[in-house]
Amino acid sequence: MKLLWVKADFLHPPDRGGQIRTLEMLKRLKTRHEIHYVALDRGDSQPSGEYCFRAYPIEHRVPAKNTAAFGVQLLKGLVSPLPVAVGRYRSESMRRKIESLRREHRFDSIVCDFLFPAPNIPDLSRCVLFQHNVEALIWRRHVVAAPSALHRWYFEIQARRMAAFEGQVCRTVRKVIAVSEADAELMRKEYRARRVDPIPTGVDVDFFRPPAAVPTASDLVFMGSMDWMPNIDGAEWFVREVLPLIRKRRPACSVTFAGRTPARALRKLASEDARIHVTGTVPDIRPYLWGAALSIVPLRIGGGTRLKIFEAMAARVPVVSTTIGAEGLPVTRGSDIYIADQPEEFARCCLELIENRSGRDRMAAAAWELVASRFSWEAVAHEFERLLEC
Repeated sequence: MKLLWVKADFLHPPDRGGQIRTLEMLKRLKTRHEIHYVALDRGDSQPSGEYCFRAYPIEHRVPAKNTAAFGVQLLKGLVSPLPVAVGRYRSESMRRKIESLRREHRFDSIVCDFLFPAPNIPDLSRCVLFQHNVEALIWRRHVVAAPSALHRWYFEIQARRMAAFEGQVCRTVRKVIAVSEADAELMRKEYRARRVDPIPTGVDVDFFRPPAAVPTASDLVFMGSMDWMPNIDGAEWFVREVLPLIRKRRPACSVTFAGRTPARALRKLASEDARIHVTGTVPDIRPYLWGAALSIVPLRIGGGTRLKIFEAMAARVPVVSTTIGAEGLPVTRGSDIYIADQPEEFARCCLELIENRSGRDRMAAAAWELVASRFSWEAVAHEFERLLEC
């Protein structure tokens, strides 16, 4: 097939779940198909022949959060019919490039990767929407977890606009590919989307296989993009509500938040507590995983599926997650993962695994067997390929 792949960003460095999922699939699809990749070039990443036949970078400025320009975007978001999270990536230059490419080539399929570049695609009815999250669900959860009445009011506006836009796109496109059956069912029910199919989440088990000897890094590790609001909220909730309970029994318990562009709030937590480590961007996440007793996923907001959980499992590191953190993954509570939503229960699960080496090993072995036997990226790419063709 000849594919036109449209995304809001390029895939290097692959430091976000959506980038990793797309990159791993495209590397395998490229061996069988001709992929033309159009994305916004925001000056922080470079196109690569690793995953496409040809790349088309479109210059586009996206204001960083906590800047005056971003504040202007938030104000415009009060009157714009588009949700702010989508409007930030609207580009007439991308739209013109896509029109030109469609005149020049006969594409067998056009993939809109995430919802955000959708306004830039002239005819969505020919597209397949690859939707890594149900975006409106994330915004509704922001409303519930809002730190103030003003935040709640703004999040409610954005949640309504996101639901309206997301629903319209899901009903217009040729097909929606979701990343879990839970997301697929939600889009069928709430958006009346006629053709929605899920693909599983994958992981490169060999890449995450731990070496024989690993130096200890910290007791707990939380991986992810540390400028993403759900991760910031989860990290703050864990430090505020859960960590003090753990330290009643283990005063020296340490935690590492490993991921790109940590928010000011997270850096402040680290400056106030020597046993809280915030890494920022790291060249390789694996040593932080291998050097931890367990991986935590304390998310109260979010959607889609959590690649970080399968990566921890492939690294033979046990996981404690909230229900939302493990949402959409085919895991077995109490066997290959611990699930806890209340601070006391989350702390108890962490303490049980920290203090019980044989229990950690049993859970890690069960989790590794799950991902190694069923969730290779090659299998995921073949399923995506099948859905494009039907």
